[in-house]
Amino acid sequence: MDFLLWGIYPYVTFAILVVGLVWRWRHDQFGWTTRSSQLYEGRLLRIASPLFHFGILVVVGGHAMGLLVPKAWTDAIGFSQHAYHLVAFFVGGLAGVCTLVGIILLVARRRLTGPVFKATTVNDKVMYLFLVGAIVMGLFATFFGAQAADGSEHNYRETVSVWWRSLWVLQPQIDAMASATVPFQIHVLVAMTLFAVWPFTRLVHAFSAPVGYLFRPYVVYRSRDSRPLNSAPVHRRGWDPIGTRDNDSATHSRRTLSKER
Repeated sequence: MDFLLWGIYPYVTFAILVVGLVWRWRHDQFGWTTRSSQLYEGRLLRIASPLFHFGILVVVGGHAMGLLVPKAWTDAIGFSQHAYHLVAFFVGGLAGVCTLVGIILLVARRRLTGPVFKATTVNDKVMYLFLVGAIVMGLFATFFGAQAADGSEHNYRETVSVWWRSLWVLQPQIDAMASATVPFQIHVLVAMTLFAVWPFTRLVHAFSAPVGYLFRPYVVYRSRDSRPLNSAPVHRRGWDPIGTRDNDSATHSRRTLSKER
């Protein structure tokens, strides 16, 4: 069972993730979206969405440090295990709580807002199930998973992290993951299953970086013009398209010269 869970299943989920993303990009680019429901309800969304997204960014950063940076490296720079544990407990715990509160508010909004609930698919419900499960088990492992069965302190950087890095060199250290505490094992299993369903849900938008948004021109919103048709337009500086101000000045000069004549 350990060989199946920690030696085979990770590669299966990773293969589904990669193949699913390629398939989705080639055959369903139109559906590569979050299917935003902001049009139906925005008040609660303005609170829940930043809580979830900023929280999950910190959580991902903490996972990257904990899984990819070996314990020997932090020990070499004088960052003790106790200090690391405090940072993971308080900073990681706070980020996890913010993420959980955000996702709970998002799910409640989706359930209690009629139009949003009607737009919710079975696919969305399955996605939320695994996403919430991964977050809850991650918090439980952070707060209560540091105690091993024999009463000793469990350091996941000597079990889960070692196993995770070994996967990338195709030499999975199954015994390392098998010796982790049950909360960490459940958290990893739920997270790997979430990766497998990821390409087929709205979470796929996480793989799209809106780089072009940083360089696109401004979108100018103008109110409906309520002035009479024969009234002169009011010129406001700062709203002219690039390269037209000189043309406007030249036009104004020609009109003035024509009136003087």
